[in-house]
Amino acid sequence: MAALPVRIAILQNAVHQHHCRIGPKVITMFQTLLDRGYQVEIHSHAHAILSVDFPDAVKELEGVIGALSIPIQEIIGSGGGETKGTQRLRRGLAAIGWKKMNFVVERRINGRQKEAISHEIDHVKEFETGVVACEIEWNNKDPFFDRDLENFKRLHSDGAISVGIIITRGTSMQDEMREMITRYAAERDISSHSDLERLGISLTPKQKAAIERRIENGVSFRESWVNKFVADKYGAATTHWAKLEDRVRRGVGNPCPLVLIGLPSSIVTFEEALSIADIDAEEEKLEEAGILPEE
Repeated sequence: MAALPVRIAILQNAVHQHHCRIGPKVITMFQTLLDRGYQVEIHSHAHAILSVDFPDAVKELEGVIGALSIPIQEIIGSGGGETKGTQRLRRGLAAIGWKKMNFVVERRINGRQKEAISHEIDHVKEFETGVVACEIEWNNKDPFFDRDLENFKRLHSDGAISVGIIITRGTSMQDEMREMITRYAAERDISSHSDLERLGISLTPKQKAAIERRIENGVSFRESWVNKFVADKYGAATTHWAKLEDRVRRGVGNPCPLVLIGLPSSIVTFEEALSIADIDAEEEKLEEAGILPEE
């Protein structure tokens, strides 16, 4: 589904800068998320802006994000790509009006267009008091954070958005990923390539060779597969809390008011009787509905 363009005409010398101090604020909102173990960090007066001008945005985000759960099979079945859980999160936001939007910023001198720059944001909602933008970075390469933060900075400077929100894997999700995949492998008694095939998990020849080399060095098949899967799909150079926090600490995106939300390991469940085939079928439905973001 194509994003609707929003055009913002900016007259030369009309853009002004807001100088705000970057730094986390004591959280007095998003309590539902905090109670579930989510990380929430607020920067550059976003707390004051949200509490006064956008209380409905906070309630909506809490309702959709706080209801999120991700079966472990979806983390495995996604192969490191966006899980069905985060795709359901996108669908939930879209259902209450947080739609994809393409902002086109035009700069004119004496009525003549000199420059036009577009910024596509996955989830945007306009309220009576302004616009709030949200990006979900489950598992991209970490430079995507630079893109998101710089987009928010420019759009805020041009008066197009009031607050930018980024949702990503939290510290516990990242740190406990290997432990969670190991539990999955143990509960399903994965100890060979045939066990993976039985579960609908396919490996490339290169991945199989890497696992075999580890086995030759005395590492069990299960541990070799788990370590290879986590290193390939959820490594340090992907989008997660530490990478986002580091950029914000360095001032990337400043002075746009920001809210950072980290998804915790506590939302990962192990009880659902899902198969990898079930997950593939659900992905096809979401692709047909236009929920999946473009790569």
